[in-house]
Amino acid sequence: MATVTALWPAIVAALNWIDGAGDADGDGFVEYRRAGDLGLANQGWKDSHDAIFHADGRLAQGAIALAEVQGYVYAAKRVIARCARRLGQSEAAAKLETDAAKLAERFEAALWCPEIDTYALALDGAKEPCRVRSSNAGQVLFTGIAGAERAGLVTEGLLQPRFFSGWGIRTIAKGESRYNPMSYHDGSIWPHDNALIALGLARFNHKRSLDKLIGGLFDAATYMELRRLPELFCGFERKRGHGPTLYPVACSPQAWASARPFTPIEAALGLQFDPFGGAIKLLNPRLPQFLDEVILRQLRLGSSRVDLRIRRHDETVSLDILRNTGNAMVSIVHSS
Repeated sequence: MATVTALWPAIVAALNWIDGAGDADGDGFVEYRRAGDLGLANQGWKDSHDAIFHADGRLAQGAIALAEVQGYVYAAKRVIARCARRLGQSEAAAKLETDAAKLAERFEAALWCPEIDTYALALDGAKEPCRVRSSNAGQVLFTGIAGAERAGLVTEGLLQPRFFSGWGIRTIAKGESRYNPMSYHDGSIWPHDNALIALGLARFNHKRSLDKLIGGLFDAATYMELRRLPELFCGFERKRGHGPTLYPVACSPQAWASARPFTPIEAALGLQFDPFGGAIKLLNPRLPQFLDEVILRQLRLGSSRVDLRIRRHDETVSLDILRNTGNAMVSIVHSS
């Protein structure tokens, strides 16, 4: 806990910003708004000028509350609450847990859009939801703020053809007013975005849906130089005998895209580390149909170094511990 103790003043300062300057209008959501004409109109990860819009194509105006940002605040408060308890600050922990639960309630009430079976892209300055099918909802799943039933609807939507091109999940679904498979944020495919969505699917145990997502990204990589996925590529539908269409000025290599090879495997295997219990766990592990075996080397937990081999047997997997230079307990855990 030495690291948490050292960082605690900064953590408290960040929480104060979230509940203060980050929520200037006091509605319980973190928003952004540029201070001048030369600033970025959009300040989430989709920061192009036309990335946040309404179903009719109007650009969102005013202080904008992105859907996934509220999820990250929710996740942060839950994690910090656990840290506070370990530091003996039980009152602060209880408040953070209550705040997170209230945020989840506000989030569901304000951003769920039953007419499109997913979460709004954002709320604009007038608190009007941007009722647009976007990959942002996949990152909402990653943070855990979504309810289980609605997470199922989001998952189903993300794997439909309007979203899933055959290579990956588009940033904006085909058919939305500003959809353009050659755009930067309005229909292209970002590997890091897909990696976070994969973790979201795994969080809600939608492991079968992962097969399709991991397989598409793996196939896309076979067409790339050094099999290294770039920052983004175009969202055109997959055609037999043709690879994905490259985005001409995409960065390659790119730091975000480096998550793509590892995170979907982490999601499929349900890889979890319990430092206080001294355990490495595979929660409901599964390998996609195209992958028969995975070897993980140099997994570290405290002083332990562990190598694992996971083999697929149709719908199940087996686990071999190739090396364990310590006291880490390694197991497969099944839960509903």
